[in-house]
Amino acid sequence: MAALREGAEQLAYASEGPEPRPELRERILRAAREERAPQVVPFRRRRWALPLTAAAAVAASLAAVGLGLWANSLRGGAEQRVVPMTGGAGRVVVSGDSAELLTCVRQAPAGKTYEAWVIEGDTPRPAGLFRGGCTDVPLTEPVASGSTVAVTLEPAGGVPRPTGDILLSADV
Repeated sequence: MAALREGAEQLAYASEGPEPRPELRERILRAAREERAPQVVPFRRRRWALPLTAAAAVAASLAAVGLGLWANSLRGGAEQRVVPMTGGAGRVVVSGDSAELLTCVRQAPAGKTYEAWVIEGDTPRPAGLFRGGCTDVPLTEPVASGSTVAVTLEPAGGVPRPTGDILLSADV
């Protein structure tokens, strides 16, 4: 077996072999020219498409809510005002001294929650908690003319005074 193995190994490195017929080369080249390569069209996901679509959906939903509230006020309901928020997508709908916050924000990270505040002068009062997403939050504190409605990111369960930066705000 050892003697045969050595001979087989040497055959693998032999450099001479029979020459192929000349027409074989032409036949292979002709077949390659006639064969069409499949066209591969790569799928490119546009990075701007999803955020743009989400922003359009948020704007459309906020516009629909605002139009619905405006239409309701035309029917003789309580006078309502819609005040846009600065800092992000959101509105405060004020009716008398009560209000509702309509907003779309990212989901709060684990261990955190968004907290709404009614601020009169320098005194903030906690007015509601929410996890994020597109939501409406009835404010639990009265909203007087001249006050500010604000949103901060706070520890889960809320806090008695804001500890985070104001993310959204509206002067009512």
